[in-house]
Amino acid sequence: MLENTGGAGWQVSPSPAPSTEKHHPCLDNSPNMTEKTGGEAGEVVHDYGGLECYVTGPRRSGGRAVILVSDYYGFRAPKLRQIADKVADSGYYVVVPDLLYGDPYTDDPARPFWVWIMAHSPDEAAEKTKPLIAALKKEGMSSVGIGGYCWGGKVAVELSKTEETQAVKRPIEILGGERDTITPPLVVHQFEHALDQNNRVDHFVKIFPKAPHAFACRYNASDPFAVKTAEEARADMVQWFDGYLKQPGEFQLQ
Repeated sequence: MLENTGGAGWQVSPSPAPSTEKHHPCLDNSPNMTEKTGGEAGEVVHDYGGLECYVTGPRRSGGRAVILVSDYYGFRAPKLRQIADKVADSGYYVVVPDLLYGDPYTDDPARPFWVWIMAHSPDEAAEKTKPLIAALKKEGMSSVGIGGYCWGGKVAVELSKTEETQAVKRPIEILGGERDTITPPLVVHQFEHALDQNNRVDHFVKIFPKAPHAFACRYNASDPFAVKTAEEARADMVQWFDGYLKQPGEFQLQ
């Protein structure tokens, strides 16, 4: 979320402090890591800007690439890779980096969430993403968009901030869920109000009715409403990128 910094811009505030509780709401509806989603169209590259990545789509995509940053469960999540494949079908070269370095959250009782999260700073992950962006640009990608889910959204926002003011400076789209208890609609609208005060940053905010936290990437595939909502969120993301990645530039956010 964003908070007013009294002149320095709208800064990313810390996420809720790690808790010693047995279950964190961010971990609701954990993904089925063996789920069959119809196969993967892409492949895993073991060193792309220093990161292991799942890549999909045509490299000759008109110079447009999208980086999708995972939630706590990492870049191997089947639904996340399925989303990447579908975004690639819209004409993008899509890269899903392993910013957790082979250490996704696994519900291991010997290593509770509050211990695990201390080793995975969104700030550090954002820094590790910069060489990937440089590698994409070196390969001819003139525009790169960043999409993030849960923890990955924090990484995306960190990438958007200037060194001088720590303020968001890139076009940004925020898709929230009405039933999200981590970032509820009130907080999302505070974020929106913050962006409204900065007319230099294009932005779009949308709250999906009846949608819980992680509705866009950890939905129940047997629930038609959940599937429809997730598909709508993906379509909104692609539409946002379509509107901005046609223009040369470093990156835009979703």
